[in-house]
Amino acid sequence: MSATGSIQSPAQTGPVLAGGPFVHLDGALHASYRTSDFTSAVRFLDRVAEAADAAGHHPDVELGYGTVAFRLRSHDLGGVTERDLRLALHIQALANELGAEGLAVTPARYDVAIDCTDADSIRPFWRVGLGYVELPADGDGDVDLIDPRGHGPRVWFQHMEIARTDRNRIHLDVYVPGDGAEERVSAIVEAGGTLLTDEHAPDWWVLADVEGNELCVCTSSY
Repeated sequence: MSATGSIQSPAQTGPVLAGGPFVHLDGALHASYRTSDFTSAVRFLDRVAEAADAAGHHPDVELGYGTVAFRLRSHDLGGVTERDLRLALHIQALANELGAEGLAVTPARYDVAIDCTDADSIRPFWRVGLGYVELPADGDGDVDLIDPRGHGPRVWFQHMEIARTDRNRIHLDVYVPGDGAEERVSAIVEAGGTLLTDEHAPDWWVLADVEGNELCVCTSSY
């Protein structure tokens, strides 16, 4: 592992996390665990909370009946750092001690992309209609829309010089871990999809259903 303040890529974190349930996607580490009941899940979470308080670095958590899911990210730096790796390994050690079972749950992120010639003119419609808020996109001057509750997919606007009329102007993006992207693409084709292009792979593949509605399978570098 490198310096605490250095952003880590999936290629760097993969060997450290190998053999455990944590997966690196979209600038965060994700893992889910199963315990015997709600009380044992709370007990596991309490132990993680103690470790997080001691480290001064805290995960996002989802607690259910006999399940606990963690999302680790260094928000101040915008990605995964050594702090997250150390906490992930500590969480796994606690899971081993308490008998919590790591679940094979593949994380994903979903976006809705809208083709348009003037994003500023249509963004208010979608912002108000969905109850979303604006978020400046990374360094390119664009503005995305996000769910302030943290549940709905991100909405972003793809600029077109000429309005597209020959195909659907809204498509979905799904972000999956890089080592599972080609398998996802193959599964989509087996399910009746058509691969329109892989010219941008391994960053993204463009596929369509039998009526031409498009889905991009995407990966993230951090």
